[in-house]
Amino acid sequence: MLKKFGIFILISLSSCSLIKHKNTIPKTEFRAVWIATVANIDWPQRGGDPWEKQKEEYLRILDFYKDLNFNAVVVQIRTAGDALYESNLSPWSRFLSGEEGIAPETDQNPLNWLIREAHVRGFEFHAWLNPYRATFDMNTEVLSVSHDYYKHPDWMIKYGKKYYYDPGLPEVQKHMVSIIEEVINQYDIDAIHFDDYFYPYTINNEVFNDSLTYLSNNQTQLSLEDWRRSNIDTLVKQVHQVIKEQKPWVQFGISPFGVWKNIATDPKGSNTKAGQTTYEDLYADPILWMEKGWIDYLVPQIYWSLKLPVASHRILIDWWAENHKNSNLYVGNGAYKVRNNSDKAWNKMKELPKQLQLARKTEAVQGNVFFSARSLMSGNEDVVKYIKNKLYSYPSFTPVSPLIIIEDQPLPELDIILDKDNYLKFTFKLASEEIIRFATIYNMKNPNKPPLCKPENIIGQIFMDNSNSFNLGKGLIDQRKNIAVTFTDKFRKESKPIVIHLD
Repeated sequence: MLKKFGIFILISLSSCSLIKHKNTIPKTEFRAVWIATVANIDWPQRGGDPWEKQKEEYLRILDFYKDLNFNAVVVQIRTAGDALYESNLSPWSRFLSGEEGIAPETDQNPLNWLIREAHVRGFEFHAWLNPYRATFDMNTEVLSVSHDYYKHPDWMIKYGKKYYYDPGLPEVQKHMVSIIEEVINQYDIDAIHFDDYFYPYTINNEVFNDSLTYLSNNQTQLSLEDWRRSNIDTLVKQVHQVIKEQKPWVQFGISPFGVWKNIATDPKGSNTKAGQTTYEDLYADPILWMEKGWIDYLVPQIYWSLKLPVASHRILIDWWAENHKNSNLYVGNGAYKVRNNSDKAWNKMKELPKQLQLARKTEAVQGNVFFSARSLMSGNEDVVKYIKNKLYSYPSFTPVSPLIIIEDQPLPELDIILDKDNYLKFTFKLASEEIIRFATIYNMKNPNKPPLCKPENIIGQIFMDNSNSFNLGKGLIDQRKNIAVTFTDKFRKESKPIVIHLD
């Protein structure tokens, strides 16, 4: 049955995502959680468990953070030379299937399923890869014969109790870029994400033995330290290029160690006394990556309490805010430390919420990422309740990358509304179905009184999945006189509202 509805479109309004609100909860804010798979930290609980059980565990994580109004998950799909997805370049991870190189027992494509379940709940899916860690420990017997440890032993450097890929080898750099390209081409992800493992953290009295690589590949006569940094820079630049060439809407984000340099070694550094730094020990220079426009977002891992003397969370947020440019800046928060750390500040219920409040008050910061997913899922209910009620009361949108200039898409046109038994089916004429990611439905108390698109008025967010229609349960719109629909594209830009009068 076709039901008649009054329809009008407010073309004069700017994009909803740009409207400013008096509400202290911003409409655009990155709210994400890392889901670690290495050593089964977060998911799955055990490698080799039945796929149906692993699916239930994953959905439990998604539903928990959906209830907290998070909008992105950062899921580790490569831990140490392996893959939690079907790959021609890396063996299946034992952390998924129980035995490395053996596929999980399911007819489903695991990563496709993980991505889709995140999308249908309104999450972006950021594919987290650890590029240079080749093994988790020295137990190489558990590795598949197709692991690079066996296929390319000349790529490996033993350091501490792990093996690492040699970042100075051009063939290693090429291999890593190919891995990213494979993921980009095969899967509908929203971002590629690297964590803080570039060159390994320094171990006292041990040498990372890349001297022969340095002598063979240092064409510009750089110092060892600068040469190592240039190797990481090259990978970051090439990964950025391949992402934007293949799918320009896919973002590239990196979460470095939280201290770039201490002020004691560089007056530009932060007023901290960190034992290691990302620039001098990991040979990573995120300041340069931002300056060059190679990353869409940066998430420094500021896992310390607000007033910790050697590395104050408050001091470091201010430092990164002052030194960031050309990228979105989010803060990595150590949720795993809540009531679980020698620093007694973490025993306070409001330590983590105060960190979120500080980030929100800092103009340059646009969101937060929690490590890790299980941290708040058992215990600490008071912290979770406070965050939900006081800080994340309403849904939010993920930020648009500052690197991308987005052309305005033609506004979709409402084509027809079909009245079904328990729902209404809305069908639109879209300029391009493939560019639309989500539809958002707002309650409109007064369509003549902007702003129309306030986050507290959101009654539903729907994953479009390359479709031009969606269904809306009648229970959501019962007795409402007006609703508005906006569309968010893959670049994160929200359209102007289509206001629909429900007779």
